[in-house]
Amino acid sequence: MIEGITFIIVEGVVEYLLPCSFQKLKDVESIIKIVDIDGRDQVRDFAEDMERMLGSKMKSVKRLAESAEDADLYHDFNKTLEFDYYNSMLVNTADEDGNFIELGGEFPLEKNKHFNNLPVNTQQSDVQVPTNVYNKDAYILNGIYWSEALNDVFMNNFQKDPTLTWQYFGSSSGFFRIYPGIKWTPDSNGVAAFDCRNRNWYIQAATSPKDIIIVVDISGSMKGLKMTIAKHTINTILDTLGENDFVNVIAYTDYVRYVEPCFKGTLVQADLDNREHFKVLVDELHVKGEGKVAKAMKESFKILNEAATKGQGSLCNQAIMLITDGAMEDFKDVFEEFNWPDRRVRLFTYLIGREMTFADNTKWIACNNKGYYTHISTLADVQENVMEYLHVLSRPMVINHNHDIIWTEAYMDTVLFATKAQSLLLMTTVAMPVFSKKKETLSHGILLGVVGSDIPLLEVMKLAPRYSSTQRCTRSSVSWQFLAWTSLMSFRRKCFVSGHFEHVIEPTNADAPDTQLV
Repeated sequence: MIEGITFIIVEGVVEYLLPCSFQKLKDVESIIKIVDIDGRDQVRDFAEDMERMLGSKMKSVKRLAESAEDADLYHDFNKTLEFDYYNSMLVNTADEDGNFIELGGEFPLEKNKHFNNLPVNTQQSDVQVPTNVYNKDAYILNGIYWSEALNDVFMNNFQKDPTLTWQYFGSSSGFFRIYPGIKWTPDSNGVAAFDCRNRNWYIQAATSPKDIIIVVDISGSMKGLKMTIAKHTINTILDTLGENDFVNVIAYTDYVRYVEPCFKGTLVQADLDNREHFKVLVDELHVKGEGKVAKAMKESFKILNEAATKGQGSLCNQAIMLITDGAMEDFKDVFEEFNWPDRRVRLFTYLIGREMTFADNTKWIACNNKGYYTHISTLADVQENVMEYLHVLSRPMVINHNHDIIWTEAYMDTVLFATKAQSLLLMTTVAMPVFSKKKETLSHGILLGVVGSDIPLLEVMKLAPRYSSTQRCTRSSVSWQFLAWTSLMSFRRKCFVSGHFEHVIEPTNADAPDTQLV
């Protein structure tokens, strides 16, 4: 029994929390009755409702993934394709003569309460392309063209489940198709910095959990722009990690230096706090001395091998990211000792700067350890080149067609919302990878992108039993006192722990008390 608490049930919902007063109860006992409610039944009903609701969201995402794969299967790539589409940055934009600009045609928008009062188009999706991606590139145009088939699926999903919010397809080439269509607002610099491939839902769906050691050259030859590019590369890699991943960052000259000495010899979870902490420390790195990468490579292999042996880290993919302006040493002995012949740890190499003198050696390191080599000569090259490693790590999953549905942790999305108040909505995302089913590419493991849908946690809470704690009952013969506010969650916890509710009052006829909000 929860002492001193009385409930009134109106239309099956507990609405009023009242102090027990059996003298007052007698005054109204002709129109009420006392019933017991089993808290376990309430929890079970809540769980079943939640399972049905979340199951409906997963079915919607599965339909999107199947339609996307079929659309790509029956599309033949056309390198000369010319195709106009609704670019969310440009829609409804006219030139000086009042004519709509290219890719910026008329796109009806109307405010919709279901979408936080944002102006949207529920009859059409549109496409956002990051500023650093050419919006008429052949791969972009072909992807946008075949993904038009998702429009009907978006709308059908919304008709079947009106509680759905944003549905989308994030392409591996960089474009982002979103339903309902919106007018995308650029950032303060007038650019679209948003890249769907950096979002947690994309990364979690596109790859399996992973252990990453980032090894960066801070020798004297890395001074100036090279070091700036290297730091940006590290930060971009960190942005591709999520809470299922583990990481450490090692800098080297003629000795090995952990950027965070407290993390020496181990892997740490790549949660937001640790990623941001690494970024601060990386920004403080300074160049000096001569680069000797062999010691850093050995240290990295030892960390990863120890984690695998002790059952630590992600227990899945493992990789080393080498960021340098040149690798002059012979690493064959290191690889034979730690990685060959199994090649369990992949090596990804990032050659920094315009010099190509050591390109062959850097490429050899990656190719002989199931990795990927890339050359980064400017800051603008960083984003696209870093994303390549995700495609490599996703290949085994793609080849095996493991369509695993993932759910992200709860987060607050500030990208789509114009005001801070609107963005303070906790949500989770359900997402699923999309693979190429074309016979000629099956063995290559081509990831087309990721489909997903957002679920505000408020929708989940709507399924929970609702209680009001600042209401009063009014009736000519009964006067209830105002109630002090009581912690809702504390109250629910007591109810569920006790196993049932006692002293619950339920109206027995239409002559029930009127209600009024205080």
